[in-house]
Amino acid sequence: MPARSTLFISVDVEADGPIPGPFSMLSFGAAVCGRFGADGFTAQDPARQTFYRELRPISPDFDPEALAVSGLDRDHLAGNGSEPEEAMAGFRAWVTEVSGGDKPIVVGYPVCYDWMFLYWYLIRFGGHSPFGHSGCMDMKTMFSVKSGRSIAFVGKRSMPQHLLPDRPHTHNALDDAIEQGELFANLMVWKGTD
Repeated sequence: MPARSTLFISVDVEADGPIPGPFSMLSFGAAVCGRFGADGFTAQDPARQTFYRELRPISPDFDPEALAVSGLDRDHLAGNGSEPEEAMAGFRAWVTEVSGGDKPIVVGYPVCYDWMFLYWYLIRFGGHSPFGHSGCMDMKTMFSVKSGRSIAFVGKRSMPQHLLPDRPHTHNALDDAIEQGELFANLMVWKGTD
């Protein structure tokens, strides 16, 4: 059986608390940012193939500080946000469409928070993840390994300027997924020497 290519999808989540279940994912954005195949990595403009949804909160609980980061209005989302089942079904269909026969992998900076919410929602609201249970990759770890620096002291401020995206970090989930997709592509081709 021939090896499949890997499709990298940058994902960003905006939520109103630290963990899914007691708290809600209010929005998420996804952007295809590259493919790894027989010829190596090929970057893709992360603004070209995207997905974005704002969701109805699933819990009355929220952390005001977490909510303030996104600037989203919970009352508005309670009446106008997508139902989680509908949003996750739409996302699964989009991932299937953009990945074709490739293996989709979520990338994020850092991926742990976004993956925790995304995976929980995919399983809770539909019972299936197109990424499996561990189909994610962390950009902070990538930089740590390539640069030879301890992950405890790694942040975007410690990265060489040429790696950083030209796009702003706005805390809109789609904007940030696109921005992070650009960072991922830069990290994938970086040799770690400058």
